[in-house]
Amino acid sequence: MADILALILPLFGLIVIGYAAARITKRPIEQMGWLNIFIIYVALPALFFKLLSVTPVEQLASWGFIGTNIGVTLAIFVFSFGVGYIVSGRRVGDATVQGLGASYGNIGYMGPAIAILAFGEAAAVPVALIFCFENVMHFVNAPALMALSGERQESAGALAVGVIRSILFHPFIIATIVGVAAAFAQVTPPEPVGNLISYLAQAAAPCALFAMGATLALRPLTAIPVELSYLVPIKLIVHPVLMYFALSAAGNFDPIWVSTAVMLAALPTATNVFVIAQQYGVWTEKASATVMVTTVLSVFTVTGLLYALKTGAMPADLFP
Repeated sequence: MADILALILPLFGLIVIGYAAARITKRPIEQMGWLNIFIIYVALPALFFKLLSVTPVEQLASWGFIGTNIGVTLAIFVFSFGVGYIVSGRRVGDATVQGLGASYGNIGYMGPAIAILAFGEAAAVPVALIFCFENVMHFVNAPALMALSGERQESAGALAVGVIRSILFHPFIIATIVGVAAAFAQVTPPEPVGNLISYLAQAAAPCALFAMGATLALRPLTAIPVELSYLVPIKLIVHPVLMYFALSAAGNFDPIWVSTAVMLAALPTATNVFVIAQQYGVWTEKASATVMVTTVLSVFTVTGLLYALKTGAMPADLFP
């Protein structure tokens, strides 16, 4: 248990420190802008590039693993969307944000930090692959369904261009593509450039977790929506459990990859869900509450899951 606490304390400790710093200083959330730019456009892309560029190419073409992961996350989205559609009185926009709240985990900010702390640098490859393919799926689902809901009137061409732009120009995906290309070509950056990339990569996790804590403090929870009664257990429990059984049944994958995928599925709702809700003016307050409540409760659920994975209570393959 001491080993698990040693992993959890730096992770959630940084979130708590960010939360406390924001509450004490009472700075407006707009002042977080440059820190978020550094994290999203510089530090995390450097981390993805650094680890992917030295990965053997054959490990990057694990289509069975990727397909299973995407299939599970899509199933969670579709189910949650369906429940949300009924509960919201057939409002497609509300249901879309609920589907994202239950399926879109914080795999960008928390994902690399917790996976590498828990399972070592070998976890970086599945993290990057899961991030890229899941984000492509979410970037397609959200605008397409919002267009159907009538929340934003766009032509099919404009919608397609917007989706393609959001995928191709996302800094994480660009870094992943460049990292894979470097691995394929076996290109190594010059030592000064490599050192700079390493320094930036080391800053990624601490800055991201601190920023997440500060963001939670600056978006206070005013009420707990009734929809969280099903969204929270779906995100924190059903998603990782379904991922665990699906990967065990689908094939004999690397134990670190399975543990990483299950851990990423267990992460709380991504702050991007609030951003999407805000962008379309749909379910905004409730999206913020979903992010905050799942993040707070994940302290306990993620700790329990880590304990089960690290002690062997959840073997990497249920059907060896």
